[in-house]
Amino acid sequence: MLRTAMSYVLWPLLFGLCVAAVAVGMARGGEDGAKIAFCLAYAGLALAVGVLERVLPHERSWLEPDGQTFANIAHTVLNKGAVGLLIFGILALKTALMGDTAPEATLWPDDWPMWVQVPLGLAIAELGLYWAHRLAHEWAVLWPYHAVHHSVTRLWFVNTGRFHFVDTAVSVVLSQPILWLMGAPAAILLWVSAVTAFIGILTHCNIEMRFGPVSWIFNTPGLHRWHHSTALEEGNTNYGENLMLWDHAFRTFYNPDRRPPAKIGILTPMPETFLGQLAYPFRERRVPPAPAEAG
Repeated sequence: MLRTAMSYVLWPLLFGLCVAAVAVGMARGGEDGAKIAFCLAYAGLALAVGVLERVLPHERSWLEPDGQTFANIAHTVLNKGAVGLLIFGILALKTALMGDTAPEATLWPDDWPMWVQVPLGLAIAELGLYWAHRLAHEWAVLWPYHAVHHSVTRLWFVNTGRFHFVDTAVSVVLSQPILWLMGAPAAILLWVSAVTAFIGILTHCNIEMRFGPVSWIFNTPGLHRWHHSTALEEGNTNYGENLMLWDHAFRTFYNPDRRPPAKIGILTPMPETFLGQLAYPFRERRVPPAPAEAG
């Protein structure tokens, strides 16, 4: 009884505490306070998820080592650096073209309450993230890069950041500049980044949780486990990074009333090493896997 009750409470509790921490940090210390609060909340979330995966695992078979921990961490570290450089480059280009002063009039409704601006920022960024993710599955050129992420055979919090850096760059380019061009303030960009980080680690966790109506709004582990299925009709769904708004709009939302598959991954070989995985997309000259393999 207690275990079942916990399974319904855990996701909103963990996510809610992280969001509350950033809100308190921003209220007391502005953007700098929010950044510090984010780092502390993210570290706390990773620790809590790591413990809960051992105590309340969704799939016990996913607790077994797969030999990919180093590769997962290496991809995460490389992505953080690559994304930082990419954002710096885009901002430098924006400054060169538009100057370093904010335009007198922007499209962003900065006079609206923050509780409206933040969901708006998430929804706008999500449109770019959705199409970057969908194209990575459905466009032959991009699939080999995204296959690096889908090649995992178990989901747990350590492979949250396991993405080929080219895959990550496409997502950033198709999402962040939209908000910048609209004139969204730094606080909104910070909130979008924080929510994406929190939901990302929760989405990949191996914790037994139930979600109910939460999955109609947010990307949850339950939805993402279907996305990692090797079956095309299951894997090519639930493209949303944080919100399921665009999956509903474009009819790619998938949440059947049965347990997602424990066997996940891709049906084509992927190098075991980090360097091999980095080189894999550049060496791959074939079309992406056949439909049954493109999960």
